[in-house]
Amino acid sequence: MDDRTDAAQVIIRPPLAWGLAVIAGLALNWLAPLPLLPADLPAGGLGAMVFALALALIVWAIVTITRAGSNVPTNLTTTTIVASGPYRFTRNPIYLAMFLGLIGLAIAFDNLWLLMMLVPFALVIRYGVVAREEAYLERKFGDVYRGYRAYGAGCSVPHIRRRAELM
Repeated sequence: MDDRTDAAQVIIRPPLAWGLAVIAGLALNWLAPLPLLPADLPAGGLGAMVFALALALIVWAIVTITRAGSNVPTNLTTTTIVASGPYRFTRNPIYLAMFLGLIGLAIAFDNLWLLMMLVPFALVIRYGVVAREEAYLERKFGDVYRGYRAYGAGCSVPHIRRRAELM
């Protein structure tokens, strides 16, 4: 495969999709505020904790995939299937972290619109990104990727289950 086609060919870069979801949620809240939580709840601190958890998960995932010698951006070639670190629990820890980050911002800013942006964001990620990534990885890595999918981590929702060796 040449370098331009040896990538997942996703419809949008995930950080851009996440940024658009955040901007849309903030803009909608500016136009028609929709509070998420009771006024007396200390939402800022709780939201910041959820957001910090999301950032920690993103850093862990990026460090893990980079140390394995592969690439993080979806427009670059994937060089190996990574099944360690957070990838033991979910095949898509970065997207899971993006969902958590959006939830954290929704809580911190007391913004129901941000929470509602999870729906279109999740649909775009699932069908415009993950589906294309999975098809690409299956074409490129064949049985190794199919084994990781079958016995490895869940797509986005983490779970713990014994998995077969990849090699």
